[in-house]
Amino acid sequence: MSFNEIRQRAIKKWEDLQQGKKPLILVGTATCGRSAGAMEVLDALRKVIKNHNVDCDIIEVGCIGMCYAEPLVYISKPESPSILYGEITAGKVEELVKGDILNNKPLCDYALGTVGDKVLDGIPKLFETPVMKPQVRRVLKRCGFIDPTDIDHYIANSGYSGLEKALKLKPEQIIEEMKDSGLRGRGGAGFPAWRKWQFCRDAKGEQKYIVCNADEGDPGAYMNRSLLESDPHSILEGMIIAGYAIGATRGYIYCRAEYPLALERLHLAIKQAKEYGIIGNKVLNSDFNFQMKIKEGAGAFVCGEETALIASIEGERGMPRPRPPFPAISGLWQKPTIINNVETLSSVSHILQNSASWFTEYGSEKSKGTKTFALVGKVKRAGLVEVPLGITLKEMIYDIGGGVLDDKKLKAVQTGGPSGGSIPANMIDIEVDYDSLNQVGTIMGSGGMVVMDEDNCMVDVARFFLDFTQKESCGKCVPCRLGTKQMLEVLDKITEGKGEPQDIELLDELCEAVTKGSLCGLGQTAPNPVLTTIRYFRDEYEAHINDKKCLAASCKALMHFEIQPDKCIGCQLCVKACPVNVITGEKRQPQVIDQAKCVKCGMCFESCPTKIQAVKKVPGNFVEKEEG
Repeated sequence: MSFNEIRQRAIKKWEDLQQGKKPLILVGTATCGRSAGAMEVLDALRKVIKNHNVDCDIIEVGCIGMCYAEPLVYISKPESPSILYGEITAGKVEELVKGDILNNKPLCDYALGTVGDKVLDGIPKLFETPVMKPQVRRVLKRCGFIDPTDIDHYIANSGYSGLEKALKLKPEQIIEEMKDSGLRGRGGAGFPAWRKWQFCRDAKGEQKYIVCNADEGDPGAYMNRSLLESDPHSILEGMIIAGYAIGATRGYIYCRAEYPLALERLHLAIKQAKEYGIIGNKVLNSDFNFQMKIKEGAGAFVCGEETALIASIEGERGMPRPRPPFPAISGLWQKPTIINNVETLSSVSHILQNSASWFTEYGSEKSKGTKTFALVGKVKRAGLVEVPLGITLKEMIYDIGGGVLDDKKLKAVQTGGPSGGSIPANMIDIEVDYDSLNQVGTIMGSGGMVVMDEDNCMVDVARFFLDFTQKESCGKCVPCRLGTKQMLEVLDKITEGKGEPQDIELLDELCEAVTKGSLCGLGQTAPNPVLTTIRYFRDEYEAHINDKKCLAASCKALMHFEIQPDKCIGCQLCVKACPVNVITGEKRQPQVIDQAKCVKCGMCFESCPTKIQAVKKVPGNFVEKEEG
């Protein structure tokens, strides 16, 4: 069967599913959905549908990005508006099926929005809602709407049309198309994709390799995982196109073993692509041969670095190598190798499916296209978003994210994960693109974006990220191995109230030494969280050191809890919550905390009725002040 026949069959299958006479139910069962209870909802749906003898199709899909509203259920019926429902639990399934499917009465209280041209009073259009309207969904276009385990769904939605087009072009023409698109690597550094491809294309060697870096390790980042789980064929298509352009006949996907669902769907996608003649000998009946394998990583953060990743694929310990030579000249098994991350390769498939000019419709002058971000932390609508590069931080946090959780005061945004830096609240009008972020001391990274509020201590934030990079250091080079350790010791000392005035200058000196002396990107960027917090939040460092006070009342050694007698109603909820039994007092009378025995766990603060706020978190060590 020709690929054109395969496509026509896939389109008919898709149209029958979308326009059929049976209700269609989609359940988001990516990792984020599963963690919120999506599999229990799926089981309940199947039982309720069976009990009511409803003839319908139930399909598992990936993540649409609205993680704050998981589990998500999408219901489409003939002649009725399609509706996406949020926060559906197993207990709500009976009500949902009876209301929407059996009685044709949509449940407005659970509805997030309608999808398509048909509208309904009381329910907004999904893509006109505040969380979706500022977004431009291109890489994420299919996510949450197709079955990622069915290759026909991908093909019916323009899938592999980019590969068909590419195979009719010369490799040089593809690289020129990539150049015209302005696509920069979405893994963090932002190096022009076409230039890297050209280096490899020009390199001597009969055997060349294309590697997909799916070793996503930043705390709070899950863009790549979600894309792999929701639209795996887009990555495969991008890899094959890249392989053809640079002259590579073998590809590797390096994915961390902690992504079991992503790996499961990747293995299935490769198997399906082989059955359709998309991977293997004579790709789509062309003269191009391409084989693909998956390499599971053991979770080392340093293996996100190109040369460490290569060493891991080769069976060696994941440790970086000096550059030059760069992988494009001498990489995997000393052969020319290109390493692109998941989103970069998915973007390649979209560019070839559409065009370079289509890709450049969005973005800034030097940062073209859209970018996915994991918007997490102290934000009301946490999730995965895709926005045009050049959008401001303010738009992302307040328009898409809905503002800071509990309407607290925004303090900072950490971009780029442990390799990035903290941007203060007074700078949130900054545009989000590669160059603008670099100018303020941070990076875009793969797309992690952590929102922090007034309760976050910025010294402790720097300590948290440095603790992560110090533990993940491979130890090969001295500046990174010992420098990050000494920096962490200084930060520990400061957060424990033992800091000295010269510690800030010492941190600056250590940051410079580690940045300049480290072999790879892990060590070179590890100081960024420290440098940016000193640069923008120096007053917090000075308060820790000079006043022995944590202004955010976050560092345990520099804070304590007090019960305010005039507000305490004697409910004794704090007494029951205290794990060390150091709160005493008569019922309906003010309670008292024994400060000498308090372990500062904060359970009293959490359990106190929020409208009363009898328990107060105080930014200063009560015991030390009394002794002094």
